[in-house]
Amino acid sequence: MKSIWIRTFWILVGLAGLVYLPALLLYGPTAGALSLCVGILLLLAWHLYHLGLLLDWQEGALDRPLPRGHGVWDAAFAGLHRRVRIRVGQQQSLAETLDRFMRAFQALPDGVIAFDRHQHIEWINDRAAVHFALSSASDRGQALTNLIRQPDFVAYLESRCFDEPLIYRGGRVPGLILMLQVIPYGEDHSLLVSRDITQIERMENMRRDFIANVSHELRTPLTVVAGFSEMLSENYEDYGAAEIKHYLSLICEQNGRMQRLIQDLLTLSSLESGAPLGNEEQVEVEPMLRSIQAEAQALSGGKHVITLAVEVPSVLAGCANELRSAFGNLVGNAVRYTPAGGRIDLCWRVFDGCGVFSVSDTGIGIAAQHLPRLTERFYRVDRSRSRETGGTGLGLAIVKHVLTRHQATLDVESEPGKGSRFSVRFPRHRLIERPVSPV
Repeated sequence: MKSIWIRTFWILVGLAGLVYLPALLLYGPTAGALSLCVGILLLLAWHLYHLGLLLDWQEGALDRPLPRGHGVWDAAFAGLHRRVRIRVGQQQSLAETLDRFMRAFQALPDGVIAFDRHQHIEWINDRAAVHFALSSASDRGQALTNLIRQPDFVAYLESRCFDEPLIYRGGRVPGLILMLQVIPYGEDHSLLVSRDITQIERMENMRRDFIANVSHELRTPLTVVAGFSEMLSENYEDYGAAEIKHYLSLICEQNGRMQRLIQDLLTLSSLESGAPLGNEEQVEVEPMLRSIQAEAQALSGGKHVITLAVEVPSVLAGCANELRSAFGNLVGNAVRYTPAGGRIDLCWRVFDGCGVFSVSDTGIGIAAQHLPRLTERFYRVDRSRSRETGGTGLGLAIVKHVLTRHQATLDVESEPGKGSRFSVRFPRHRLIERPVSPV
């Protein structure tokens, strides 16, 4: 600015020299003074014109380009133009940085709500909008406690003690469980961070139920084994051979029940570990099913009619032990839940290029409300009957995991008093049909 005024001063001096001195020499002092005044007025008008351009530019739009100037005004406008370019560049950089931060907040797996000291919402990311059933457009500026009215949350905000998170249940989204924590920042602003822990809570509940169920399942056989063992060890001479044999058979029966339970637990644990299938085998379906049929007949003790039909000799790609366990559990359940004199039909067929194994029985059947939960661990339709028949409550859970690992599906059709049909469907890529031997 100082250099501009210096340059203006010297322009005035030069103008006076160019106008006043020639007029003074040619026409005298009066004409020289008049010429000097006219020149100064013209110079003033020139400056006022450029000043008007500058003021007009200041009142216009922020993105309006600077006017073109001449002389010292060209230098002044050039300096302003350079500063405008710098400011625009800085604003663009800040806008890009802010946009990256906003995208980062949107990409977070957690919900984030920014609010001020009056608890008015300033910003909501998409995840938080889902967690609290809010709208990032219409709810901005609203009081947080007017939208989230759960008493525990309101008390948490008012306590101003945010060292520990709050477990938030019963919100506007049914069944959703959130872990909330308020993080103050700046002078009068805070962030509300929400994390969906519904699945974690569900897994924790399943873990507690699992431990309780295992303890319950082991308690009865352990009580029987411990009771009879103690009774025989203390008063062995007081019992006859028939009684001792009966008690020992009960001990062996309960011991076998515990062994089956532990074996099923180990199998289920191995399946749930998520380990991929090992070296896949080419499993001959018919020999495996013949062996399972023989085991079912032994379990039945001749009380049921058990048939097997293999429509197409086939080979399955998969783990032989896992497939045998899944098929065996389905057939074993049919035997356990079919009264004496009933019928159990095993069938293997190929339909639409897929392998289908079905187990049909004339057993007690299953009510519709129980069907969705059949594959849960330790879920039983009739607990007393399951224990009587030696079931562990883990068979269908094992079936579900085996079929999932082999990309197969399980379909259940059942009606109380009329029996059930369990059908397993294997995808095309798991089935290798055996060629028919030439005659």
